[in-house]
Amino acid sequence: LKDQFDNLDKHTQWGIDFLEKYAKFVKERIEIEQNYAKQLRNLVKKYCPKRSTKDEEPRFTSCIAFFNILNELNDYAGQREVVAEEMGHRVYGELMRYSHDLKTERKMHLQEGRKAQQYLDMCWKQMDNSKKKFERECREAEKAQQSYERLDNDTNATKADVEKAKQQLNLRTHMADENKNEYAAQLQNFNGEQHKHYYIVIPQIYKQLQEMDERRTIKLSECYKGFADSERKVIPIISKCLEGMILAAKSVDEHRDSQLVIDCFKSGFEPPGDFPFEDYSQNIYRTISDGTISTPKQEGMRIDSKTTVGKAKGKLWLFGKKPKGPALEDFSHLPPEQRRKKLQQRIDELNRELQKETDQKDALIKMKDVYEKNPQMGDPSSLQPKLTETMSNMDRLRMEIHKNEAWLSEVEGKVAARSDRRHSSDINHLVTQGRESPEGSYTDDANQEVRGPPQQHPHPNEFDDEFEDDDPLPAIGHCKAIYPFDGHNEGTLAMKEGEILYIIEEDKGDGWTRARRHNGEEGYVPTSYIDVTLEKNSKGA
Repeated sequence: LKDQFDNLDKHTQWGIDFLEKYAKFVKERIEIEQNYAKQLRNLVKKYCPKRSTKDEEPRFTSCIAFFNILNELNDYAGQREVVAEEMGHRVYGELMRYSHDLKTERKMHLQEGRKAQQYLDMCWKQMDNSKKKFERECREAEKAQQSYERLDNDTNATKADVEKAKQQLNLRTHMADENKNEYAAQLQNFNGEQHKHYYIVIPQIYKQLQEMDERRTIKLSECYKGFADSERKVIPIISKCLEGMILAAKSVDEHRDSQLVIDCFKSGFEPPGDFPFEDYSQNIYRTISDGTISTPKQEGMRIDSKTTVGKAKGKLWLFGKKPKGPALEDFSHLPPEQRRKKLQQRIDELNRELQKETDQKDALIKMKDVYEKNPQMGDPSSLQPKLTETMSNMDRLRMEIHKNEAWLSEVEGKVAARSDRRHSSDINHLVTQGRESPEGSYTDDANQEVRGPPQQHPHPNEFDDEFEDDDPLPAIGHCKAIYPFDGHNEGTLAMKEGEILYIIEEDKGDGWTRARRHNGEEGYVPTSYIDVTLEKNSKGA
């Protein structure tokens, strides 16, 4: 390929163009991976639940499985980003750096080849010029010889002309000899440079170009492998993501979801009772059977079926429309079963908060003891405001727990009473063929027409008035307030530091003691705020 310099120039340029073409392909593949990962993340974000409260958290196994699948899909999108990053760093970035180095090296080798060719061309021009000059001098010498011979043979020519022609011949012959020597030297020099050019310089340049092109081919091979390795590295993690999706699909439990629906909509109300048979032929039988004595049905005891059904529909939210209204603090707007669950959840949350405050109080007390033993570590009095605030929070939480537990006991008592009434109603149904409605009233059957009016049962609302005012409790001791207590919450008793109060009910483990002032005002005070002294024979207030 000694004479194929231009073709090698084109080939090396094609090699660099091909390398940059593959780099462009990798770049577009990286953009595809990045866009794919971005679209997957947007898809996950679109379908992920936007939870603002704990009540909106998914509970059904099918929903939880779907959200787990979304999480796995988000991790899968992350792996696609890893593929794009690996390709960009290991393949595309390496190709661009190598392409730049390759262009620089190719330019240097081609410049060396062109310089060698230019030097050879210069030597050829010098040899050609000396050759042409030698040829010209030879022609002039021949002319001078012919002119001398003509004058020498001419008898009319003077001796001076013959001598002049002879001197001109000698001069031209001498110049032709000098040009001959110059041409021989230039020719020898050109032949030497030409041999050196085609057998030493050009082969060396071509060898460097060959090594450069082979390195380019090897680099492409490595990038092909790196391109595949970038994908293969994430296959184990992608397989785990897919396995997680399969496990999420297997975790779906239709029976558990059905039970959640039951627990979610279970109201605790009784189904509506049977409609009574109303015998309108009573007056006909009385007319035909003269002398038959029958007890007229009391019109005042007739129950309007429309009213009864309307009341039942108003309370049975699962079978009708749930009443709309503001949410109350004691959840009395909810059905009994749902109210019980909400109250129990709130009590659990309050207990957790109380435990946190208790732990914080213990930590502050320990820190205060450390400061008292080592004053250089801190001022113990600086912890008193925080300790007072923590104890106040604990008292507030205990009061809230006490209040919610009272509501919970009320709900559980009503549910138990309703269950007892339902059991009693089922027994009476065998005797009187009557059925208690959700409102607590009875409906009559046709067989009850000759009997007296049905026994009236108390309305469920009557169970709400179970507490009556009792006589004042006797004092069982007295106490002294160690800290002041504001008593803003309902049922609490405010006190000042050093105030003496009567104890009428001990602390039952909830952190509150029931006390009474001298003026008869009663309420609960924090047990940790008072110094209690119990007396066996204490005079009542």
